Amino acid sequence: MALSAVDSITPALEHTREQLFRPFRIGQWTRLAFVGLLAGELGVHGCNRSNFQFPAHPGVTPHIHFPGSLGVDYPLLIALMASALVAGFAIGIIIMYISSVMRFVLFDGVVTRECHIRQEWNRRIGEGWRYFVWRLGYLLLSLAAVVIVLGIPAALAYFVGWFREPKEHLAGLIFAGGLLAILLLAFAIATAVVLVLTKDFVVPQMALENIDAMEGWRRLWLMMKPELGSYAAYIVMKIVLAIVTGILMAVATLILGLIMVVPSIGIGILAVITGKTAGLTWNVHTIALAVAIGCVLLAIFLYLASLIYVPAIVFFPAYSIYFFAARYPRLAAVMYGSPASAIPRGIASAQRP
Repeated sequence: MALSAVDSITPALEHTREQLFRPFRIGQWTRLAFVGLLAGELGVHGCNRSNFQFPAHPGVTPHIHFPGSLGVDYPLLIALMASALVAGFAIGIIIMYISSVMRFVLFDGVVTRECHIRQEWNRRIGEGWRYFVWRLGYLLLSLAAVVIVLGIPAALAYFVGWFREPKEHLAGLIFAGGLLAILLLAFAIATAVVLVLTKDFVVPQMALENIDAMEGWRRLWLMMKPELGSYAAYIVMKIVLAIVTGILMAVATLILGLIMVVPSIGIGILAVITGKTAGLTWNVHTIALAVAIGCVLLAIFLYLASLIYVPAIVFFPAYSIYFFAARYPRLAAVMYGSPASAIPRGIASAQRP
């Protein structure tokens, strides 16, 4: 009998407890935190974007109409910006490839309850490459779709003169802008759903049957059609679980931060007072020492914070695996036991007795 989205929570929780706490192994936690980060299983939030401005000296007013008077080499600035853009794109592509391979490393680590990064990386390069190509192609198609959705209405509005006299066409601009915002929101939701379904249900097929993502999607669609409601409930339940987990992880991280910050501030104040009493002053050596200590404390905090997220890193893949295993016999054979011939080499050898 196929497990529902709600019923899949219990075996996923039990799986998480067994893998992480029976027994507890700090090495496994560390490797899972590393793999989860690179696989994109950790949600990265809270990055504040602030407007950066160069400080203006009192009494000096920039000559806006004479940029050359500021001594800025604009061709060089444009070249540097273009180089930074190309470098950022290249780094993003590299990270996408690493995360594609690590997605299979994480899948194997959850299925076998053992995380071996080097071994699984070497074994999963082929599947990771095919997954990477699919993700890159989907990203480019999505960007092209966004450009078309925004570009065609903008071009039409320009040619009919809405931008030349916006006040006379304010109602039309507001209506068109609202319609475009709704379309973009719907497109973003659809894109997120496709990516989640690919990560949760296509990747296991690629891992177990050595097929590409398009074939995995063809098979997944055949599985989904008879029970679209169950898969929709899975998406909704996963959103709810992600919100609850995010709140719990944020609270735990905040508590960890307070546990580390408060004693560190007290020790820092005591060190400053002791140093002044001993006649020490701020110089290159003392500043370097303070910076080094601060970096060590920050590294410790980031490491401990990453460990906090390890239960979520294991739970969510396990949740998708148990939901999908009831609908995908080959995955069920791996999870619940089957003749060795039905289990791909590597996974069979790594499974616990």
